[in-house]
Formats: sequence, C-alpha cells, structure tokens
Amino acid sequence: MELHEVDVHSPDIWEQGVPHEALALLRKESPIHWHEEPGGRGYWVVTHYDHIVEISTNPKDFSSARGGSNIEDYEEEDLEPIRMLMVNMDPPQHWKFRKLVSRGFTPRMVRLMEQRISRDVDEILQRLPVGEPIDFVREVAADLPLRVICRLIGVPDEDLQIVFDYSNRLIGFDDPEFQTSVEDARIAAMEVFAYGNELVEAKADEISEDLIYHLCHSEVEEGAGLLTRAEFNAFFLLISVAGNETTRNAITGGLLALLENPEQIQLLREEPSLIDSATEEILRWVTPVNYFRRTVTRDLHFHGVDLKENDKVVMHYHAANRDPKLFPDPMTFDIRRRPNNHLAFGVGEHFCLGASLARMEIKVLFRELFKRFSSIETAGPQRRLRSNFINGVKELPVRFTR
Repeated sequence: MELHEVDVHSPDIWEQGVPHEALALLRKESPIHWHEEPGGRGYWVVTHYDHIVEISTNPKDFSSARGGSNIEDYEEEDLEPIRMLMVNMDPPQHWKFRKLVSRGFTPRMVRLMEQRISRDVDEILQRLPVGEPIDFVREVAADLPLRVICRLIGVPDEDLQIVFDYSNRLIGFDDPEFQTSVEDARIAAMEVFAYGNELVEAKADEISEDLIYHLCHSEVEEGAGLLTRAEFNAFFLLISVAGNETTRNAITGGLLALLENPEQIQLLREEPSLIDSATEEILRWVTPVNYFRRTVTRDLHFHGVDLKENDKVVMHYHAANRDPKLFPDPMTFDIRRRPNNHLAFGVGEHFCLGASLARMEIKVLFRELFKRFSSIETAGPQRRLRSNFINGVKELPVRFTR
C-alpha cells in the first residue's frame, strides 16, 4: 500500500475490519496526514501516540466544542445542541459538568456495584443454552452493560430493550440496518429526550440514589441553579447510550480476540490472577471508539505541519494503541502485557468517566465465563457495524459447552 492509496474514512472499509495496515503506514510515514473527505473539506489524521496525548491535553489549541467530536461539519443551529453533550465541551464548562456527573462513577461507587454486577453476570450466563448457537452480542455483551448503566441512571428493567434500540440507531448512523440519514438520528435523539423526561415525571415524588435523581436535584455549580431541561436531555442521552454501547463492543471484541488466540484462554484458566492485565489488553486490542475530532483554534506549527485555524484534527486511537514505541510487538494479543498505557478511554480532559465501571464489567464477565464453560467456539461468521466511528460487531454466533 502507498500513501496515496490510504483511506481510513470510508465506513465500508471499517465494516471489513480495522484498517491496521493503513494506520501503521500513516504512523510511520505521515503521522499528521491530510485526508480528503467525500462531501467535506478534509482533515488531518493523527496516528502517533504522543501526538494524540499532546492534542488531548491541550484544549486551548484543540477544541472539542468548536466543531464537535465527529468528523462531519454541522450547521451552527445543529451545533448548539451537540455542544450540550459533555464530549463536545471545553473548559471551564466541561470541568463543571464533569464534576456533577463524576459522583456516580467513582472507583468507590464501582466497587460497591461489583456484587450486583456479579449477580447480573450469573443470571445472564445461567440462561445460556449449552451446545446451541446463540448471538453473543445480544444475549451477553449487550445485556450486561445495559443492565448496569440503566440501573445506574434509573431506567427500569422492563425498558432495557428501549435503550438498546436507541443506542443502535444513534451509534449506527452509517449502518443502513439502523438508520439512513441525519434526520433519523435527530428523531432518535428526540425520542430519547422524551423517554428521559417521562422517567423524570414518573420519579418526581421519589427520593433515590440513581443519576436521574442526582441530575435533577443538583446544581452545576453553587448558585447556578439546576440543570435546564435541554442540559438534562443531553446528559441522559450521553450516559444511556455511550455508557452501554462502548462496553458492549469491548466485551464482544474481547471474546473474539480470545477465541482467535486460544492459548490466551488456557493461560487465563491456569492463572485467574491475570484477569486485570487481560482486561487492559482487551481494551487496547479492541479500542471501541475509533477516533475523536478536535478543531484547531489558531494557526500553529505542530510537529512539522502548519495547522490553520478551524482545521479538523482526527485522532485515531487504534493507531496509538498499536504504536510500537509504547507497545512492544503491538500486533500480538498478550494478556500478560505490562505496562499497558492504552488510550481506549482517551486521555486528558475527556478521559472516559465510566472507565472504572467498564473495567469492572469486563473483568467480572470474563472471569466467570471461562470458569463456567469448558469451551466456547464460534458458530458462524460475525457481522460488523458499518461505521468509521465505533469499532462494533452487530452479531457474533457462538456455542458454549459446560
């Protein structure tokens, strides 16, 4: 492959699998690379680990709010609601809102949830048929994060399927199986807002510990007043969707990596204490979010490249998580890997709030999965999500033996 042949934009390419060869070529020969954009103005692709860290920790020069975190450019009227999502905020607004939500995602809170997560895993695995093909995505990988995040924010169990469908329609914007236009996404978002508001009204007279109650009764900062309805809607959408979709794909991709490397399964069976490092390697290997965008706020010279104000800069996390300067033998899946300072959760201002929770879910699930079943094998081809944003698998047929 030559540089002029590189395409890391087309969702059709990502549907076939992560384009590691193209990303490695960019990282080696053009780490800050100008990429054409069909129907758009083009953008810079960044593939070095250190460059991505530098951009992520410098919101003054590389803004999340100016153009949002997706590659596509939006009209100003559409940007206004997009900027209400915390992933599209800059300091100091981002700090204030992050502090508000972070109380529900502290490591201490996650540790308190471990027992309930273990019960969820037990219920999910108990009902799985033995010797019969099942879709691992729907039956296991999607079910666990949905239960956990919905309980955290206050969604009743009977509505799990509703949140699952919203997530698919909002994240799968490039996949015709879920939606076909930006208007479809707008409609799905409005439905999420309406559902969240119904929950608020239903819980109006309740006192509870869930995030819905917390968000409705807490000030962003002292004296600033409670969240507006639009701000609450943005929080509810971000937490309910991002809180389950990324973990779903980490779990699915983790099982695929283990099945493709059976010696690692055997190693994990023999040394259960490796579950922590195995969890980190799953996150590095899968990297559920392919990229995030920043917008340059002023003309500047960045590692040999002249960036202009309002240029789009797109950070590719798969390239960073396969950077040989940080990860020896990066194309080998190794559950013993230490250190493992991957960027699957991002870095800097927007480091994932749910990182501790996602780690806990992955750890508990895989610890129990290989304890309970003597063998797991694929029972058909996987179907990948058509998306250059999310590294997702829609369907993964597997068969279990106790």
